[in-house]
Amino acid sequence: MGLSEEQLQPFNGTLSGFTGERVHVRGYVTLKTVFGTGDQQKSIKVRYLVINSPSSYNVIIGRPSINLLDAFVSTKHLLMKYPLDNGRVGMVHGDQKVARECYHASLRLKKRKEFEVQVIDLDPREDFPQERIEPIEEVKDVVIGPLPHQITKIGTSLSGSEEEILVQLLRENVDLFAWAPSDMPGIDIGVACHHLAVRTSVKPVVQRKRKMGEEKRKAVDEEVKKLQEAHFICEIKYPTWLANTVLVKKASGKWRMCVDYTDLNMACPKDPYPLPSIDHLIDNASGYKTLSFMDAYSGYNQIKMDPLDAPKTAFMTNQKNYHYRVMSFGL
Repeated sequence: MGLSEEQLQPFNGTLSGFTGERVHVRGYVTLKTVFGTGDQQKSIKVRYLVINSPSSYNVIIGRPSINLLDAFVSTKHLLMKYPLDNGRVGMVHGDQKVARECYHASLRLKKRKEFEVQVIDLDPREDFPQERIEPIEEVKDVVIGPLPHQITKIGTSLSGSEEEILVQLLRENVDLFAWAPSDMPGIDIGVACHHLAVRTSVKPVVQRKRKMGEEKRKAVDEEVKKLQEAHFICEIKYPTWLANTVLVKKASGKWRMCVDYTDLNMACPKDPYPLPSIDHLIDNASGYKTLSFMDAYSGYNQIKMDPLDAPKTAFMTNQKNYHYRVMSFGL
């Protein structure tokens, strides 16, 4: 359409589908949209959410726009009617052949999308690197541990005494930081573990193995090796649940290994757990001089799986089957 990125307005949130999958919204744009042709034209302003998602449709008009148009829609007759400013009635006719082609195209996309929905992600922050918050000041490297790679960054605007106190605090607590997955001991299972509330009426699902190319197989082998070294997964010989691995291209061009947990997630009831009140958290921070915003890197991997539910997270590779010992993103 010739629109530039600068025309997109920021949008906070994601777009949820009927099956619960979520799509990142790049932004929104308000455009004057003309319905109908000739003397049956009617123009309204429509707010469009812009997403990156495979679809057989270029644009989907939602109920707010249909209501603004004062339109009546008949799917049986493939017809939409709306009042015009001159008192007449405008009409937009659908095309049965085009509608059928779009329907079949959407079915093909749905089958392909099954490989991508509800997957686990080893580091979802890499999906949208443009959203990472950059420091508002200059920073410098500080070694806080005995090993050369144990380096973090601090702001250069700190006074001499503040910097000394901060560096000393970081060095005294260097064991709390992780530079690799193997540095994360995890939370004791007596404190917290991840449990899967699988419905007892649901039968276990073993997915049919999907083929993948040599490049993807090598990427899976490399990722499985990393997970084994971090003790995040272990081999399973007699799985009752078994899912395929799926390779998704990162923005950097590398492959991200995911697991298709669609069947397992469908077997678990949804948990609408209430989020904490942001206003309450801000009020509790009132009066303090210093605030810390720490990123719990791969925090879900620090929570162990319930030993009874861990085998349900099994996934297949070319050589062996494995299951997660820690909580995997996406469950």
